[in-house]
Amino acid sequence: MEKEELMLAIRAAIEAGAAIMKVYTDPDADFEIERKADNSPLTIADKRSNEVIMSHLSALPYPVLSEEGKAIPAEERRNWKALWVVDPLDGTKEFIKRNGEFTVNIAFVNEGKPEAGVIYIPVKEELYFADGESGAYKVEHIRALDANETFESLLARAHRLPYSADVSGDAFIIVASRSHLNAETESFIADMERKYPKVETVSRGSSLKLCLIAEGKADVYPRFAPTMEWDTAAGHAIVRASGGEVYQAEHPDTPLLYNKEDLLNPWFIAYPKKRRL
Repeated sequence: MEKEELMLAIRAAIEAGAAIMKVYTDPDADFEIERKADNSPLTIADKRSNEVIMSHLSALPYPVLSEEGKAIPAEERRNWKALWVVDPLDGTKEFIKRNGEFTVNIAFVNEGKPEAGVIYIPVKEELYFADGESGAYKVEHIRALDANETFESLLARAHRLPYSADVSGDAFIIVASRSHLNAETESFIADMERKYPKVETVSRGSSLKLCLIAEGKADVYPRFAPTMEWDTAAGHAIVRASGGEVYQAEHPDTPLLYNKEDLLNPWFIAYPKKRRL
């Protein structure tokens, strides 16, 4: 995709993060929590973030599949070769808990593959972005973009992923969900503990788990619980651009695919560039 299009997605994610923070930091806000059909929470911050993102992405000639957008029949989506896949507020449960581990996710998908991705962490003011041509990057302490910011100027203050140092040391690092540490995941961890002399488990919320894989700060991320395409598309693109991959658990040579008829992901396992499993 064009760098100008990626920059627009980056700008959308950061401005959406600002909209979320206005709600998050308001001492009088009750978040206006609703329950969706699947009983997952929806807040006013989800809605405001989605409005900001849509105001930007609507300027581009690609349809948008958003968690908080209208339901789009598979028959219509089947004709979409390229599209945006958006989660305006990934980690709504973490947002409600006020632990800061929530993100804004925007991915560009082409023929089922995540080609570019943007993840913004509003509380930490950290930005991850990637495309297949340029690679994967992280920028810290970023709250807004100047009007004249370019892709090249953003790269100049970014750190390319994965980090070159072996940040995990001697330990085998498994990253897991804060909210979905089930029996299958615990069994996977037990298998790794039998294989490696030192195993550590790191818990994170939302798409931060895939960010750790892209950074090279974890050796594996097993996900044996339900996720939707908008939960993973942006992080998957960033992992791919950093040299890693996200594979279907039952088909270990097949990456996750997007814009499927059923938007529910299969169970998956994500690996960094330096795969140790």
